[in-house]
Amino acid sequence: MSILPIYNCFHPVLKQPTQAIEEFNQELVDLVKNMFDTLYNISNGVGLAANQVGVSKSVFIVDLRNEDKSKPLTFINPEIISFSDDLVEYQEGCLSIPEFYENLKRPSKVEIKFYDLNIKEHKMEFDEFMSRVIQHEKDHLDGILMFERLTPLKRTLSKTKLSKIQKGEFEVNYPMIQPDGKLYLPEVK
Repeated sequence: MSILPIYNCFHPVLKQPTQAIEEFNQELVDLVKNMFDTLYNISNGVGLAANQVGVSKSVFIVDLRNEDKSKPLTFINPEIISFSDDLVEYQEGCLSIPEFYENLKRPSKVEIKFYDLNIKEHKMEFDEFMSRVIQHEKDHLDGILMFERLTPLKRTLSKTKLSKIQKGEFEVNYPMIQPDGKLYLPEVK
């Protein structure tokens, strides 16, 4: 399959809510395969939303292969049904926001309804790190970036870092589409 470029957080595709998947077809299967190929090409990625690769569809993937023994999951038309009341603070990063890591508080558990590629509906509860990854990826589908969840003080303190990302002043080991649509390619060393 193919490795797709990741879209920079300031590209407009990441600020638009995604569209529901209406047809489960080969195009969707290929998209999901390409998303997994892309995720596996990046050493520190554990989740990827379709709009992060420029496709405004309601699908994301998760593989915690380096975190635990769970198997890869595909979430199509996901809907978070409930959140726990207890919040946990943990450092998050994002493939669309290179070199940016901040602590965020999120609910420790979620219950989510979604479809898999076999058009089978699931309703599952997740906790701990998996819950956090699901919330992060679902935010992408809703057009919400992780830095928008920071406290006002943390957002203010992050402006310089975010400005550099917007200007393309970063290094990543994967291709990235910049806010102006230009492709950034990592230097081969």
